[in-house]
Amino acid sequence: MLAVRARQAGGPEVLEVVDIPTPVPAEGQILVRHVAIGLNFIDTYQRSGLYPIKFPAVLGQEAAGVVEAVGGGVNRFAVGDRVAYLGSGAYAEAQIVAADRAVRLPEAIPFQIAAAALLKGMTAEFLLRRCHPVKSGETVLVHAAAGGVGTILVQWAKARSARVIGAVGSVEKAALARSFGCDEVILSRDEDVAARVRELTGGEGVQVAYDSVGKDTFEGTLASLARRGVFVSFGNASGPVPAFEPLRLSRAGSLFFTRPTLFDYIATTEELDASAAALFEMIGAGKIRIEIGQTFPLSEARRAHEALEGRATTGASVLIP
Repeated sequence: MLAVRARQAGGPEVLEVVDIPTPVPAEGQILVRHVAIGLNFIDTYQRSGLYPIKFPAVLGQEAAGVVEAVGGGVNRFAVGDRVAYLGSGAYAEAQIVAADRAVRLPEAIPFQIAAAALLKGMTAEFLLRRCHPVKSGETVLVHAAAGGVGTILVQWAKARSARVIGAVGSVEKAALARSFGCDEVILSRDEDVAARVRELTGGEGVQVAYDSVGKDTFEGTLASLARRGVFVSFGNASGPVPAFEPLRLSRAGSLFFTRPTLFDYIATTEELDASAAALFEMIGAGKIRIEIGQTFPLSEARRAHEALEGRATTGASVLIP
């Protein structure tokens, strides 16, 4: 089968198309024939070496497709079932997945939507519902509000009756962020984010800020928080945040800082199923619209990485086997 792997740590040029044997499921496993594969920033972090992995490696963290074979002891799924999953090695035409780490895909959810939404959507779910449960009337700051996770965060926060301030990098992305429900949008390359947040909140600041950008936005995000506000740092698009003294949190208003990861919030099969079910329910009810801004053939994963890192994408991106 066709697969795309990184031969070593580096830029998009290290990605290569290879032909590898189709794997066979063992006890407790299923073989999923992919219909669509998600593209995420974590893929670029692993490829670059920011998140250490063993090379050469087939990249990819999520996909949706049909169960083609099941191993012994599997009663959670049967051949022909529609499924989606999070797991390594998704940049391929098929992949082996532990049965207890895949989720059933409702008929109403298309494969491309599932592949585009599962990682990003469950990330938004735990950030908004469990890391900091957003309450009605709170004001939320969302960085990269026109991106894959950002657009879902915006919609989910609005569904919880929050006021949403989005930060984006261009006028075009500002229009997109507004179309997903942002009450206010800040052009982060042209404006002082913290100053605008204070202006928009009567000097108070926001109760929570969701920041996937990292180094470039750290200071502005910290300065945007209200007293006892929560800084949720969940990405490194511009590089890791700098080291800082915890005393800064005290001096800025007894702030909270957290650097969570999705996989600690879907550690059990029960948590995984509940998170996916909440996401699919929101999509099915029309409360969350998944914008697939672009698709790429799997064989052109290098071009997809170049576009993602070059901030040339909007919404979610999907690879098609």
